[in-house]
Amino acid sequence: MLSRRLFLALTGGAFAAPAIAWGASDLPAALDHILLGCADLDEGIAFVERNTGVRAAFGGVHPGRGTRNGLLSLGEKHYLEIIAPDPQQPGVPDRYGLQKLTEPRLVNWAAHPGDLTKFAAHLRSARLAFDGPTPGSRKRPDGRLLQWKTLNLRDDHHGVLPFFIEWSADTTHPSVDAPAGCRIVYFGLSAPNDTELQRLCTVLDLDVPVDHGDLPRITARISGPDGRVMTVTS
Repeated sequence: MLSRRLFLALTGGAFAAPAIAWGASDLPAALDHILLGCADLDEGIAFVERNTGVRAAFGGVHPGRGTRNGLLSLGEKHYLEIIAPDPQQPGVPDRYGLQKLTEPRLVNWAAHPGDLTKFAAHLRSARLAFDGPTPGSRKRPDGRLLQWKTLNLRDDHHGVLPFFIEWSADTTHPSVDAPAGCRIVYFGLSAPNDTELQRLCTVLDLDVPVDHGDLPRITARISGPDGRVMTVTS
């Protein structure tokens, strides 16, 4: 049975998200992708297809991280990553608690600040602790290798602040060739201490809407090609 929160999200989400701005120009400029976690990848892909009308493509596996994913373009430079445990990598620590999820939910998001080396210097000057930049890669089903670097804040403000990514110059961004047709039409954050969260977003140059909420939360709204709208939260 669906939780009340997810039911509201799938039936319009009137109480699940703040006021919606229906335009790509209103999205955070630094938004790269959002991660929808689920316990089983096939079920997560089917969930998104039911609620948007578009089926995500299998993206590949993350060696040593215990996960695999499905990808769906959300417009230029934005995409949805459906992430789930990889059955072929047992025993790997479950960073996002994916195996315990009873319904799909947002577990993280990524921002692209540009040159991560320069961004790291900015964080040091702002006295924000972080790890990285760290190289990463994933081989696509067609054999092509995707490469990137990531930087992670040591304090992500209870899971609502992103990790930061810089794609290799010779890597095709997943939004370019993942299944198309969907658009992200809203993305925002909320937290009990919204003033502090807004301050951190300003320091991190994240032009993302921040609202007051009972719990730290990420909210995204995705529009499908036939008019269906799916709201997902953390």
